[in-house]
Amino acid sequence: LLSRSRIYHKLLCESCDISERVQIRICRQSNATPPAAVGRTRNSLPLSPSSSFRETKLNSVSVSVSSKMAEGGVLLDQDQLSCAICLDLLQNPVTIPCGHSYCMCCINGCWNQYNRTDVYSCPQCRQTFRPMPVLKKNTMLAEVVEKLKTGLQAAPPAHCYAGPGDVACDFCTGRKLKAVKSCLVCLASYCETHLQPHFESPALKKHNLVKATGNLQEKICSHHDKVLEVYCRTDQQCICLLCVMDEHRGHDTVSAAAERTEKQKQLGVTQSKLQQRIQEREKELQDLRQAVQAFKAGVEDSEMFVTELIRSIERRRSEVKELIRDQDTAEVSRAEGLLEQLEQEIAELRRRDAELEQLSNIEDHIQFFQSCQSVCAPPGPGDLPGVTGSPHVSFEAVKKSVSELKERLKDICKGELVEISRIDSCRLTLDPNTAHRNLRLSEGNREVTYVRKIQPYPDHPERFDCWEQVLCREGLSGRCYWEAEWSGNGVYIAVSYKEISRKGGSNDCALGQNDKSWSLRCSPSSFYFYHSYESTKIPVPPSSRVGVYLDHRAGTLSFYSVSDTMTLLHRVQTTFTQPLYPGFWVYKSHVKLSLKMMESDHF
Repeated sequence: LLSRSRIYHKLLCESCDISERVQIRICRQSNATPPAAVGRTRNSLPLSPSSSFRETKLNSVSVSVSSKMAEGGVLLDQDQLSCAICLDLLQNPVTIPCGHSYCMCCINGCWNQYNRTDVYSCPQCRQTFRPMPVLKKNTMLAEVVEKLKTGLQAAPPAHCYAGPGDVACDFCTGRKLKAVKSCLVCLASYCETHLQPHFESPALKKHNLVKATGNLQEKICSHHDKVLEVYCRTDQQCICLLCVMDEHRGHDTVSAAAERTEKQKQLGVTQSKLQQRIQEREKELQDLRQAVQAFKAGVEDSEMFVTELIRSIERRRSEVKELIRDQDTAEVSRAEGLLEQLEQEIAELRRRDAELEQLSNIEDHIQFFQSCQSVCAPPGPGDLPGVTGSPHVSFEAVKKSVSELKERLKDICKGELVEISRIDSCRLTLDPNTAHRNLRLSEGNREVTYVRKIQPYPDHPERFDCWEQVLCREGLSGRCYWEAEWSGNGVYIAVSYKEISRKGGSNDCALGQNDKSWSLRCSPSSFYFYHSYESTKIPVPPSSRVGVYLDHRAGTLSFYSVSDTMTLLHRVQTTFTQPLYPGFWVYKSHVKLSLKMMESDHF
């Protein structure tokens, strides 16, 4: 207590001495009489050794703050001590009769440069003087400027000052520094400078210092204003020593440090289990990633295999075509030779026929008999070219082989394609946040019906407010197949980017009428495909069941008419840049989403 009193006495005396010097200087500047309080001496300071430590601390803090205020003078902004002409801190400051202050060189230069008469004026208030005032250095103002310069040079770096989320020192004046420690005994936070007494004073060294915190009051008992340093296991809360004697008498209590040690052990066990769980999950994650990589590799291998198979078939096709062409060339050449032989035979027969006709017209019997022997004799086997072989070639064996190969390929691919189609089939649900208020969703948001009664949907930025449309929740970026059954006046079955507009009646919001959506319009009489303001009529009989197959990576979108068989209605080949959301435009109609596996023959 005696040491604390001495510190208190020393700080207060130094504060009074500094205050006395400053006040005397100010009074001399204004020709006033110093107040009587300035004459206080160290011997007149009150000292009460019996006062409590907290009162001593608060008084010493107050004296320290007052001392720093006196030592630094009134806190001033740098701009208040700047010259209005050069906009820098005053150098050799002079104060003119109107009260404004300038650098001596600045005001002299201003008056010498711009004055053409014997009338001089203040650059700020324009008050005039005649003759030119005698300029003398304002020593008091010069000292203040020097102290300001010294303070700016000695100011802590900007990062040492307390920001919005930092704990500020309770004893800094003006701009506060960051606190580095908080004292649970003093209930205050200190910066490095103001924390030094806690390291130097034997009494303050025993105080409990913790990391700077702004909620010191939470560490104090609200009933007894004592530090919470005991833990009640019965009530599971922190209490003070007086609480142990009152409300928590007979409870299972331990020191906060002991309970912290116990809890720390429990936390260690929990953390170990958590880390083990993390390791297990990370291993599962790694296994899953490896499975995904293996799946992707398998897909790529399958695609390569199919591609190679197609190439092999193409090579065999080329070879067969070459053989067929070679055979065709040979047979055609042979047939052409036979044709030439036949033509020669026919020509010879016609010549013989003409000779016989002439023989019939001979009247001389002797000449007739002589000519008849040579003409009527049948041609010998070597006299005329004979026709051998048949020009007709049959390809039935080739057709049969190709047909058998086709059936084998279908049998091989059928099982795999069925499995692929089962994977690609997806279950979709309609998003109520996008549904127009004249559309009613049912059956677990898998059916939509147009109704005249407005549905009580809340406002939502993704809701269509003009067109009777609704999108699905699921965004598709892989391969997927789904079907929709419709009835009524007609519907639009579509896919769209999520960024399609929702508000207003422009084409930017209508499915299929912009570059962000693709749509198939189904009516009882026809099909039309729409995209980006263009339409394509599809000349097929109407169907109440439509299948849609999307391969996002390949950039294909296919629409099918589904009945006992599947008929391709329209196929789009493009590049999709975002996930696609299935959607429907329903007016006086009904649409039901169905989950069905796509037949393998239609992939």
